[in-house]
Amino acid sequence: MHLEQVRLINFRSFEELDIALGPKVNMIHGLNAQGKTNLLEALYFLSTGRSFRTKELKDLIREGAAYFYLEANFQKDGIAQTLKVSFDGKAKNIQHNATTYTQFIHLLGLLPMVLYAPEDVTLIFSGPSERRRFLDLHIAQIDPLYVHHLARYYRAMKHRNHLLKQRTSLAIEPWEEMMTCSATYIMQQRKTAIADLNGALARPMQALTDGQDTLSIQYQPSLKPGVTFASYRPRELDFGCSLIGPQRDELLIQINEHPAKTFASEGQKRCAIAALKLAEWERVYRLSEEKPLMSIDDFGVHLDGKRSHFLQDELKNLGQVFLTSPHALDTVIAWPETTVYALKDSLISF
Repeated sequence: MHLEQVRLINFRSFEELDIALGPKVNMIHGLNAQGKTNLLEALYFLSTGRSFRTKELKDLIREGAAYFYLEANFQKDGIAQTLKVSFDGKAKNIQHNATTYTQFIHLLGLLPMVLYAPEDVTLIFSGPSERRRFLDLHIAQIDPLYVHHLARYYRAMKHRNHLLKQRTSLAIEPWEEMMTCSATYIMQQRKTAIADLNGALARPMQALTDGQDTLSIQYQPSLKPGVTFASYRPRELDFGCSLIGPQRDELLIQINEHPAKTFASEGQKRCAIAALKLAEWERVYRLSEEKPLMSIDDFGVHLDGKRSHFLQDELKNLGQVFLTSPHALDTVIAWPETTVYALKDSLISF
């Protein structure tokens, strides 16, 4: 897979930007507030249909503009393809080749990407919803059926919660049956994904910590074996909401078999996130048989010098990579097949 060219119109700080991309490492440097992260955000949006910085789509529209528009030309499976995405504050429009969609969910899997940003360390000390979101997006880029069951489960739970708030069990069983079916699939895929990620975590974590630390993720499902939604219903009628299910699952990140949130140092946490992102990339590659895009925002600030060199060596094998830095990265990273861009006032130069 090769993302050849992207075009941005009225996206964040960019009035218009048209940029050709190299097949290997693309290094973008410039001072703060020049739009480096905005460019990675555009790539991430084309991949996932969402931003990694805001939940409000209107925040992505350039100030004073009425819409944003993104376009990507890429090669996949030996076929030249085009993806166009726009939002005018109300309507969403997606066009993939000759097919038109109205929901961004259809972007998942077209341009699989792994993003590594400084704020990803919050996965360790934030609430469980952030970790579930990370895992859901990871699985969704590989498995369209997972997306279907996730949407189906939350739709059924919304109806069930409405009935619970009304303190009635009338007609609640069909929704519980639907939730049970989808919850079973969701939990199985989460369990499998965690097992796979654990298998891929050991090598990068050992390398990043000189063999001193181990890293693991423990899946803690809320819905225990033998427990049903119907059995919890009397209690939930008092609370007016669903108390068990995939929406309550937890992922426990452990370093040296202790919760990273409370026992790990800042350096250990950053090493853990770097290892997790490399494991995520490896799993997407193995299951999709396509090297996913890899984006790293503010390269060099995540890890100290020695560990950054390990990450630098890893990037040589990751296919197409996008890096940002306030420094001229060609003075930091040097290997063949790199494309360097200088970003100033939202304008790219080579």
